[in-house]
Amino acid sequence: MAPGSSRRNPRSRTSSSTEANDGGDDSIGKAKPRRRDRNKDQNSNRILNFDIKIMLGISVLAFFVILLLIRNLIIRPAGKAQRPRVITPFPSPKLMDLPQFQGEHRESLYWGTYRPHVYFGIRARTPRSLVAGLMWIGVKDGMYHMRHVCQDSDELNTYGWTQHNGRDFGHQVLVDQGLKLTTSFLKSKSEGSGYGGDWAVQIDVQTDKPELDNEMLRHGHLFFYLADESGHVLSLAGDNLDTDKNSLLASGSRSDIGDWQLHLKSKEVLELHYSGFRTPHIHNLSDLVQHNLGAQVRKFGQMRLSDSSEDSPNILVFQISESIPFKADIAFVSGTKVKTSKVKERVSRLTGASLTSLLQDKQTEFDVKFERCFNVADKLEPDSTFVGKVAIANMLGGIGYFYGQSKISIPENSSLRGHDNFISYWPAELYTAVPSRPFFPRGFLWDEGFHQLLIWRWDVHICLDIIGHWLDLMNMDGWIPREQILGSEALSKLPEEFVAQYPSNGNPPTLYLVIRDLLDGMEKNKFTATESKGITSFLERAFVRLEAWFQWYNTTQKGKEMGSYYWHGRDNKVTRELNPQTLTSGLDDYPRASHPSDEERHLDLRCWMLLAANCMQSITQLFKKDNKPEKEYGSTAKLLSNFDMLNQMHLHPLVGAYYDFGNHTEKVRLSWKETRVGTRELVREVLEQPVPRFVPHIGYVSLFPFMGKIIPSDSWILGKQLDLISNSTVFWTDYGLRSLSKTSSMYMKRNTEHDPPYWRGPIWMNMNYMILSALYHYSKEDGPYSDRARVIYDDLRGNLIRNVVRNYHQTGFLWEQYDQKKGKGKGARLFTGWTSLVLLIMAEAYT
Repeated sequence: MAPGSSRRNPRSRTSSSTEANDGGDDSIGKAKPRRRDRNKDQNSNRILNFDIKIMLGISVLAFFVILLLIRNLIIRPAGKAQRPRVITPFPSPKLMDLPQFQGEHRESLYWGTYRPHVYFGIRARTPRSLVAGLMWIGVKDGMYHMRHVCQDSDELNTYGWTQHNGRDFGHQVLVDQGLKLTTSFLKSKSEGSGYGGDWAVQIDVQTDKPELDNEMLRHGHLFFYLADESGHVLSLAGDNLDTDKNSLLASGSRSDIGDWQLHLKSKEVLELHYSGFRTPHIHNLSDLVQHNLGAQVRKFGQMRLSDSSEDSPNILVFQISESIPFKADIAFVSGTKVKTSKVKERVSRLTGASLTSLLQDKQTEFDVKFERCFNVADKLEPDSTFVGKVAIANMLGGIGYFYGQSKISIPENSSLRGHDNFISYWPAELYTAVPSRPFFPRGFLWDEGFHQLLIWRWDVHICLDIIGHWLDLMNMDGWIPREQILGSEALSKLPEEFVAQYPSNGNPPTLYLVIRDLLDGMEKNKFTATESKGITSFLERAFVRLEAWFQWYNTTQKGKEMGSYYWHGRDNKVTRELNPQTLTSGLDDYPRASHPSDEERHLDLRCWMLLAANCMQSITQLFKKDNKPEKEYGSTAKLLSNFDMLNQMHLHPLVGAYYDFGNHTEKVRLSWKETRVGTRELVREVLEQPVPRFVPHIGYVSLFPFMGKIIPSDSWILGKQLDLISNSTVFWTDYGLRSLSKTSSMYMKRNTEHDPPYWRGPIWMNMNYMILSALYHYSKEDGPYSDRARVIYDDLRGNLIRNVVRNYHQTGFLWEQYDQKKGKGKGARLFTGWTSLVLLIMAEAYT
């Protein structure tokens, strides 16, 4: 359904028999019969009889067709049942089938560090890949611990990519107590290579604290593994591994890359051990290795693998042990069966001094491209520039490839049947950035739009590839699951109760932020001819999906009043939440109406819909679509940008602040209640009846019209927004703008006994970035508030950069959010999703 239109009944059919007809008297009605001669009457009767026979024949045929349809419906085999709409793919050509994503592009991205949930992992962009990874033994509190999967409980001092180009190079530093590991990744395509080329890993092991006399830190124990998800057998080079005589560790064959070999080289004399496993799963690989090591320690008192293998192993683990410091180079070469493959030369090139030189060249290339893309050399001090590089490197190094089936929750009133109240989406792949490697190593729809604001500026082809994967996840209703938990490794990181996705629930359509940037960039000639061509062909094919996505929001999330919207998915039956969460908005516990209902008007969603309508109108203009879609998107954009209507629906004129609207009371609290089993729990208590009203909480949502640049530059309301932003009791802190005003009754309140405040005070980088973008815009606009907007912009930008840089150098991490009182990093650490937008703030690159 086009934007702004309503569902219409099919056009009523009119009968021609009621019209005047000079040729006969068989019309229905009381028209006076005309005189005609006998020949004419006879001819008319013959024609009439012939028509009746035709009609009888058609009726008989229709009768048998109906019988056949009924028969098919009754005896249709169970396997032929129509697939439910919610798990039916959108019926249009997939974006990932575009020619620009095939050939050289596809092969160039085949291998990568696409396993963000582990400290170091490699896989191919194919559903059942050959995967590689690294484990090591760390020391904590005088005990050995296995490191493999990124987790906060490991308490690493720091880890993350310091350089990564998203394609063929990455450099990572990990500090684990007194142990310092440097892992470098390099891809190479040379004569004789199989599909996707070769790759190499250089692992440098040092002690971060050489002054410590700790026997446990004198020796390093690394575990490098290969695992074939397809179950193909991996062949060990020999029972007694000796890299002095032969660098070959393992070999195998796959249909995608041909025969392959894995080699290990080092200047040091390394102690090597191995173990082989046969298992259909790799998410429990850490347990397999630890069990094997534990058995050896108990039997022989030595921490080494068993030098044995199960039959037909699809996993091989190689233990590399040596006195610290030491360095090891691992080379993977493909296409080795071909006589002209030059395996020896390729291995030599990807190890030793040659590999070190290649890595140094890539580091230089990264630095040059960083400055070309972001142009910050004259704007920042070196310590800030370093953090900017960390931001983009971790964004690119955190890109993952996932394959599996989402679980879709079945509504209680649905006739659908599934396992444990869910049905499975179709098997799908997803290439995407992730918010946080240890906490959120999977795809999140609303985060991804912010991620791509960075990535398109670095590599627009990777950006389009990622957006294409997301849009290809759309079902025939135009819905995209907001959180993607695909494959056994992703599922292993999440409690089962949080896996199912709800098809009535959306998420902020932030991909439109990127599309707006791309459209603007083409208009201003920011792209090369090849890039512009790629963007144009992408948007042309994506249009029908973007249109369906828009329509899904415009119909399923529409409010009762014209121009209003509300986030579905709030629970109006909660008994333990102070304010029912709005997870679908992305702002989780940000306070909304106390009593969820269809009377709500959510200001942020209204502004997201304006962004989407503007983008759709721009695309229709770009491709000169017929006037109807352009006019309808234009009408929707005009409606939602109507300043008077916006103010009538959301502005409190006395306060000068924008609010949500809904069925609300401020008199709600959490109170301790005794349970039947003699324990106490916090339960929601409502002290007065709610009424339809503005929801009087000033916070990030209040600033969405400002962020959307909807407010005219000469309006007194713009001045009010600047007052609120600069007021230290409302938004302003020395570290960034807080998410909720100190004047709010919900400020820093827990939502449940176990849920601390999340979007009720702390500072979030994505919202601060959008607010800065608006301040920058208004500082350039003619009007009475431009100078003031510039002053606030400069102060806020400086506060944000200083605080993020200071926290990074103090803690070794970018953080999910920052405390509004002292600026300390909070929440997930190594949160290199939208917190990486600090780089765009440094570069003053706004939407």
